[in-house]
Amino acid sequence: MDKNYNQYDQRHGSPFDRGSADSYYRRQRKPHYFIGATYQSPEVLESAMTQEELEAYHAGYDWNEQFGDKKDWR
Repeated sequence: MDKNYNQYDQRHGSPFDRGSADSYYRRQRKPHYFIGATYQSPEVLESAMTQEELEAYHAGYDWNEQFGDKKDWR
């Protein structure tokens, strides 16, 4: 998988950011993002996401699975 992850909006709350956060916190994939600040602005759920937003979410999740780390809950 050779993707250019820099092509995605990586602001806090973006689809890419939420995908990478879900992976980091060991959550299952559940595409979503926030219009503005995470948890302080309206949340967009999978059913209302565009194909591009879904792609960005999954790219963020995949990126963290490949290059990121995981939250240590110990």
